[in-house]
Amino acid sequence: MSRGPATYLGIWVSLIVAMALTIFTLPQSLIDLRPDWVALFIIYWSMALPRRFGPGSAWVVGLLLDALTGTLLGQHAIALTVLAYLTIRMHQRVRVHHPWQQAISVGLILFIYRLLMLWVYGITGHAPGTWAYWYPLGIDILLWPAIFVLLRGYRRKLRMSD
Repeated sequence: MSRGPATYLGIWVSLIVAMALTIFTLPQSLIDLRPDWVALFIIYWSMALPRRFGPGSAWVVGLLLDALTGTLLGQHAIALTVLAYLTIRMHQRVRVHHPWQQAISVGLILFIYRLLMLWVYGITGHAPGTWAYWYPLGIDILLWPAIFVLLRGYRRKLRMSD
């Protein structure tokens, strides 16, 4: 099993892919449905390899995402750090379940993440005016089983372990 830099490299490559998916151009009609790719990937890595990927790593990813998307510096960093912390606190209870059952817990964590983001939007005067802000939460819950299976296969192929 890979325990050194190859594990970290594998994680960071997947997170770069998630960031690329985040900034990928979508038609205007689909923008409100864009999944929180980075949050989903962080949940997976925090659950699968909690000693290799935690709140500190999530903070760095959040800062990179803030710089990449042009949002308030620290906005994603704070929310993703809390997301990683909550995932690690719950990972032993959640990862033993089937991915569809995990989706419920993942949805709860993502709800808290979106609440934190909404709080920052409200403070900065950029609060969304419609319910469309919550649409990605449903998409994320539906995508979780596929993301889980995909990243688990990737992790096993690279033989990454905690």
